[in-house]
Amino acid sequence: MQERLLHTIWQHSLYHPTGLQTIAGERITVLHPGRYNTDAGPDFLEAKIKVGDTTLAGHIEIHVRSSDWDKHGHQTDEAYKNVVLHIVHEHDADTGPANTPVLCIAPYIAQGIIGKYEYLAYTKQELPCANHLPQVKDIIKYSWLTRLLAERWEDKLGTWQELLDESAGDWSSLLYWRLAANFGFKVNADAFLALARSLPLNILAKHRENLLQVEALLFGQAGMLEGEMDGVYPNALKTEYNYLRKKYKLTPIPMHSWKYMRLRPANFPTIRIAQFAALVHQSVHLFSVIIEKSTVKEIMPLFDVRAGHYWETHYSFGEASEQDAKKKLGKSSIQNIIINTIAPIKFLYASRQSTEAEQEKALKLLDELPAESNHIISIWNENQWTPENASQSQAQIQLYNNYCSKKRCLDCAIGLSIIKS
Repeated sequence: MQERLLHTIWQHSLYHPTGLQTIAGERITVLHPGRYNTDAGPDFLEAKIKVGDTTLAGHIEIHVRSSDWDKHGHQTDEAYKNVVLHIVHEHDADTGPANTPVLCIAPYIAQGIIGKYEYLAYTKQELPCANHLPQVKDIIKYSWLTRLLAERWEDKLGTWQELLDESAGDWSSLLYWRLAANFGFKVNADAFLALARSLPLNILAKHRENLLQVEALLFGQAGMLEGEMDGVYPNALKTEYNYLRKKYKLTPIPMHSWKYMRLRPANFPTIRIAQFAALVHQSVHLFSVIIEKSTVKEIMPLFDVRAGHYWETHYSFGEASEQDAKKKLGKSSIQNIIINTIAPIKFLYASRQSTEAEQEKALKLLDELPAESNHIISIWNENQWTPENASQSQAQIQLYNNYCSKKRCLDCAIGLSIIKS
């Protein structure tokens, strides 16, 4: 038995309310179960119960065993002075606040509740609820996805707001940093963000019209122009960078920050940096332009970029590839950027401007895009819950990462629905 399960049972009235008695045999009537408290202090606040003919208002504390009261040190904690009911699963000791009624709830728990929870908690399936998912009502599943998408953006945008404050409210710098991280596509996201933060946007902007200088700054700050270089183009980059590095007193990030293992050559950080340089080169006031766009069709062309001529025959410096290919940023990559950077930053900006209509437009961008394709979404597909668009796939990623993989079924609307059914 877990205390968290007892909290859920009390919070959602998953017990037989008639016939409740204290261990002293007094009848209990629940007038209000209280407000669930996730902070320090009693588990439920401002409850109202009736014990016999006496109405009591105050807090409720729940334990697996009565003796846990002393084990948790509540007897000396002033926060627990106003506890009016001590609920336990097993009454093993006469502890707790003096004259406070004790309810042993075990005999009153609705049949099957504990068994369903234990199945979800201890199954080895990737999705604990896989066998029960088809029986969950659509309204529960899809309303939960809506909440999860909001939760995902709350998590993401909390960090973004810190970056925005760090940049003194410079939205263009925030976009620059987050786009850079996105160009790292998870594997090299941290390294790309470190690169962008080591190279102020205003320096790049001064040299935007000269692609070679933009590339030199980015590759140089990435630590990729150290040592001997082979070829005309790499050496031209190094010459430019050495001059600009001294001029702006720049310090590159370590070369070992970049990861290549298990990446397709087209996703090597060298290619992504070259594509990012092309984006900087062709973009003018990108943040303002993006804020004005309201549909995926309008945004996609802004990221129609490809790496420079050298990279048509190379994946890394000095090593020519057998294939001659234009390293263009693909459609799926641009969609990923819209999902993970453009839509969130438009939403954050609209929320700062208090314009709900623009917030809705930012959310609708995800409705226009197809669901993502990755390991997590494959798990949902295999269990007959295929997302219809990027809004749903983003929510399902949040659901899997924050609930399913952590067995947080008691905090999940779907898990709770299964337990209550």
